[in-house]
Amino acid sequence: MNKILTIIIISVISQALNLNVYAGSDGTLDLNNKRKDQSTEVKDCFETVNRGIFAFNQGLDKIFFKPVAKGYRYLPKPIRSGTSNALSNLSNVVTVPNNILQGQFKEAGINTLRFSINTTLGIAGIFDVASYYGLNKLDKEDYGQTLGTWGVKEGCYFVLPVLGPTTVRDTIGSLANFGGGNAWYNVTIANDTKYFENSDYYYSRLTAGIDFRAKNLEAFNSLENNSMDLYASVRSLYLQDRKRKILNSDETTETMNDDDWEEIDTQ
Repeated sequence: MNKILTIIIISVISQALNLNVYAGSDGTLDLNNKRKDQSTEVKDCFETVNRGIFAFNQGLDKIFFKPVAKGYRYLPKPIRSGTSNALSNLSNVVTVPNNILQGQFKEAGINTLRFSINTTLGIAGIFDVASYYGLNKLDKEDYGQTLGTWGVKEGCYFVLPVLGPTTVRDTIGSLANFGGGNAWYNVTIANDTKYFENSDYYYSRLTAGIDFRAKNLEAFNSLENNSMDLYASVRSLYLQDRKRKILNSDETTETMNDDDWEEIDTQ
């Protein structure tokens, strides 16, 4: 029962990870993007149901995860930065195989070196030592993005309870993580090893969600305050962001960088 409850909690916070919030340099969201709205290319097949689920997810965020994220912001900056670095380093176990599947062999090599250096010299990734050697952090990749580069269409857009916005393609891509495509999942959940516990995977997912939510408190607030239709705005931003990541394009409104604690702390 406790394990099931833990999975549900992890799933709730994961909805924050599904939306890479678009924000300007002042921390406010730019909802007047002049590019073509990519969401018009994807059918919202279950909009009525989606809106109900979206409202439910927003309620969970307001009563639990937003307060937790605010508390996380009070932790000393070195702790937050180290946590963010370690989580980013861990994400390479998914990024590297997807680099290879997408034919990004140079990026795969860089990310492999970053993972090796930061895991050892950087003490499990707490310190980003690789950047000092000129191996700068690259964009994350996942199996949904890989399917997109292979020409697989999004399918219908829908909102999952607790998990948040997704598409048929991205959901299929996510399932690859549980079918051997995520080394961290394999050593913690799929295989019984003496080095890690099942809880290690769940705690890392929970921490990643809280870390992301805390970094984007102002951005999410701005989105809520400036949107006439919050559901439509989130849908549009999610689909645009997925499109950008698949195309590896920088032609978007600015995003709040995951490492930009200085910008957040001054607001």
